[in-house]
Amino acid sequence: MKIALLGTGFGQAHAAVFASRDDVEVIVFGRTPAALERIHDSYGFATSTDLDSLYDDPTIDLIDICLPTALHAEHVQRGLAAGKHVLCELPLALSMADARRVADAAAASDRQVFVDMFDRFSPVNRILFEATRSGTYGRLLELELELRTALLWPGYDLGLDSIALDAMHGDLDVLTRVLGVPETVSAIGTAGAQRGSAAYVTLTYPNAVARVSASSLMPDPYGSRGGFRATFTDGVLEHRFGDGRDADSAVIEYSGSGTRTLKAEGPQNYAAMIDHVLTCLRGETENEIAPSSVLDTLALTLDIHAAIQQEPR
Repeated sequence: MKIALLGTGFGQAHAAVFASRDDVEVIVFGRTPAALERIHDSYGFATSTDLDSLYDDPTIDLIDICLPTALHAEHVQRGLAAGKHVLCELPLALSMADARRVADAAAASDRQVFVDMFDRFSPVNRILFEATRSGTYGRLLELELELRTALLWPGYDLGLDSIALDAMHGDLDVLTRVLGVPETVSAIGTAGAQRGSAAYVTLTYPNAVARVSASSLMPDPYGSRGGFRATFTDGVLEHRFGDGRDADSAVIEYSGSGTRTLKAEGPQNYAAMIDHVLTCLRGETENEIAPSSVLDTLALTLDIHAAIQQEPR
């Protein structure tokens, strides 16, 4: 399968996964020759600064959009118009009107569109999803999800204008997968003295509560850490990553029987997401990350995005 990867920023995360596979041919688009040279040197991929030629190339099967978020909706629709399958980095769009247009265009097309909701494929999140679905520990009463990170990306600032979209969107998708759309949402944020920000969101449901938080105010040595804690009527599941323990791919179960480590098996988020996309394109499974499946999460994220900018603390 031939893939046009658009973007040399976050596109590098996708490039690393493609480079590990022997069933794809990749050409990378970018506007900066130096960035394209780095990708070529790292992965051996062909590169191009001519975007139009990639859309016009009949041998390209899949357009992988890792361009700035403001361009996502436009390029998904352009890809469909060119007869390509499309993978779009999250979030799908910056407005619900654009997102719905994309979802409608995807539904009307014979091409497939995927949104990179990679957290749906995380092995640790799959344990949470299955526990909630099966009722293994009873009913879910409380869910807490958090991310704490330093600003590890040169030139990129997770301020109040971006933290909900770029740092909380995935966790909010996990939340809507297990608890659905909340009844009430309360969100506050604070800006860093020079860079970074933090946001806290409390959500209520008929028989449950949830909290989602993110901070980009950590010093560089802190790195990135986070995880979840799910409290059920008959037990607790907890996952932590990045804190120096050998637990990044494990979930700890606490119940009346004691404590047990549940090992999360399978490829990690991005690799599993891309494998899902390629498996769908071979006709071997159904698309789990179609645009229509992300609309509830995007609406919630955009509401939080607006709220924390209007009420900075």
